[in-house]
Amino acid sequence: MSTPSDDGLAGFGYKQELERTLGNFHTFAAGISYISILTGTFQLFYFGFSFGGPAYWWSWPMVFAGQLMVALSFAELAAHYPVAGSIYNWSKRLGSPHVAWLAGWMMLTASIVSIAAVALAYQITLPQISSFFSFSGDSAVNAVILGTVLILFTTLVNAWGVKLMARINSAGVFIELVAAVLLIVALAVNITRGPEVVMQTNDTGADQPWGYFGAFLVASLASTYVMYGFDTASSLGEESHDPRKNAPKAILRALIASFVIGGLILILALMAVGDIDDPQIATGGLQFIVLDVLGSTIGTIFLLAVVIAITVCNLAVQSASIRMMFAMGRDNNLPAGKHLARVSPKTKTPVIPAIVSGVIAVLILVVNVGQPQIFTVITSIGIIMIYLAYLLVTIPMLVKRLRGQWPPPKVEGAKYFSLGKLGLPVNILGVLWGGAIVVNLAWPRREVYNATEPYHWYLEWGAVLFVGAVAVVGFAYYWFVLRHKSGVLADHAAEAHPEEAAQ
Repeated sequence: MSTPSDDGLAGFGYKQELERTLGNFHTFAAGISYISILTGTFQLFYFGFSFGGPAYWWSWPMVFAGQLMVALSFAELAAHYPVAGSIYNWSKRLGSPHVAWLAGWMMLTASIVSIAAVALAYQITLPQISSFFSFSGDSAVNAVILGTVLILFTTLVNAWGVKLMARINSAGVFIELVAAVLLIVALAVNITRGPEVVMQTNDTGADQPWGYFGAFLVASLASTYVMYGFDTASSLGEESHDPRKNAPKAILRALIASFVIGGLILILALMAVGDIDDPQIATGGLQFIVLDVLGSTIGTIFLLAVVIAITVCNLAVQSASIRMMFAMGRDNNLPAGKHLARVSPKTKTPVIPAIVSGVIAVLILVVNVGQPQIFTVITSIGIIMIYLAYLLVTIPMLVKRLRGQWPPPKVEGAKYFSLGKLGLPVNILGVLWGGAIVVNLAWPRREVYNATEPYHWYLEWGAVLFVGAVAVVGFAYYWFVLRHKSGVLADHAAEAHPEEAAQ
């Protein structure tokens, strides 16, 4: 029988191979660095502002409220299923193997695309710090060079071992949080207008068929693109001490801290910028505001903190990708699963998934050189697939609740995070929110998916077409090839305790 300190991995059919070295702050840091307040807000503020004006700020609390419903459901799941590749393994235990595979496939594909997308954020910040980082006159080429260097670094760190990754990630998150708080203070002492600025729309709805509501839906994508990835805190469950207790707290703390700090940065930036009607805000974003308000010297120091945030964000995104690839490979649910699931006896980490995810991410970056619009489409679609993967967890969980099959049997002596009677309404709201946000993300808008010439219908409809292609092609391969071989590989299997097998 399990003891409270036993995380019951054998009950899920696996033996312990990854090294349990991560503490409470490490798991919290993994979640918050994936969300990465400074990376997301600095990378996407210009987008939200250009489409929705200062009033786009309201999308931040809106997205938080919706994502909190999802995070609360995930917190319950993290306590019951502290297993690597959280989304995939949760879906597998809530629904069918086919739904689980699709959830894992969507999440894995999206995460690898996200590695490339986050790496591109170096181009937005580093050249503004120093011309030294402008290696090419072509900004797209320069973005690929800088991004490749970052991906090489994160690949080496992740391959080296979880201890090094966790130390760098935790140090980076600490610096990011300190810098974010200092930035809030610096902006607060330089405000030039009141908070009513968030009621200004700058007439951004004038050309929209639905008026400002249509403009706001587009602008809200800036917040939607940032506030996800908190499940990473639980994806490291097999490498964490007492994950049943720590992972749920880490998920919620990461999301709440990101909401509070990010929301304050956004509103104070709008209150502090010299001229709220300056057209450079819609192109230079928060980087422009920080330099405008704080001056080049202090502003550059904060931009250096943004670079650190981008670095650890990429580190966390790739770490999550590696755990997903390992988890699916261990179940023989990916090509060459045996190799993808191999854990290095020296580093105690899956090295091959680190290399594979890094190489594919660099190849995706190269697409940006000749076809930047296609890369924008792929990046946006990657985020849609993450939200779809979330739905492939929350919907089966809702079905379990409605059938009276939730919560599952508990390990004796272990403490679990529970929503109690609030679980059903929270789960329903999470599903409704997830469906609405997927529709808003995938809606064929030229200003999002085909903003500049040449205009092509397949780019404007890129979200629907690409997501459909990834789902259909991937699932066809699973159905006709992998499905017949699916199952825990012998090298990774462990005999489950009878008391835990029901989990």
